[in-house]
Amino acid sequence: MIRHVVTWKLAATDVAERAEQAETMARGLRSLPASIPEIRNLEVGVNVLNPGSNFHLVLIADYEDEAALQRYQEHPEHQKVAAYIRTVVGDRSAVDFLV
Repeated sequence: MIRHVVTWKLAATDVAERAEQAETMARGLRSLPASIPEIRNLEVGVNVLNPGSNFHLVLIADYEDEAALQRYQEHPEHQKVAAYIRTVVGDRSAVDFLV
């Protein structure tokens, strides 16, 4: 199994704007398991401590293998959510590892 971990730091400096964007991202990401069968498990967390230095959101998701992760990334529903994310994110990091 592949665990896919992505963190995002939002570009917005206004706290209210950033909170709204984080909620929109989280809602979009949490909707994906309903339409993408490759997702075995998916968790989304919004950071609650040290927002000035920490990343703002995290996605932790599991896939059967690398091919399943690739299908998820190419899925049209994921592409829609990712398109929004790209408009509000200032930085991103990702790690994929075997579990």
